[in-house]
Amino acid sequence: MDKRKLSREQLDASLLRFNPLLNTTLPSRGWIKALRYAIGMSARQLADRLGVTQQRVDRIEKEELTGSLTIKTMQRVASSLDCVFVYGFVPRTNLEEIVRNRAREVAINRLNRVTHTMSL
Repeated sequence: MDKRKLSREQLDASLLRFNPLLNTTLPSRGWIKALRYAIGMSARQLADRLGVTQQRVDRIEKEELTGSLTIKTMQRVASSLDCVFVYGFVPRTNLEEIVRNRAREVAINRLNRVTHTMSL
C-alpha cells in the first residue's frame, strides 16, 4: 500500500473524533471574553495574571475577533484562564476524498486543455 495512503487513513481515523467540532462557532464576543465573563474575571484581573495592562487585554480580545492574535498569545491567555489552547484542522470530508476530488479537478482541467487544442 502507498505510504501516503496509509498515512491518510491513519490520520483520518485520528481526526474522526473532531467531527462534532465542525459546527462549533466562535462566540460573538470571542472565546477569551466569553470565558472571562463566564468565570467572573474582569479584564483587570486577566491583565494582572498576564502581566500586561488592561488596555492590552482589550486589544487581545479585539485581535482575537479579527484573527490577528498570535497562537503564542492565545496559549498564554488560555493558561491564564486555566484552560488549554487547542489548535488544529478538521477536514470537512475524509482525506482520501479530498485527494480524489483534487485529482479529478486536475484531470478535468488537463482534458479541457487537450479538447480545446484538438478542436483547433
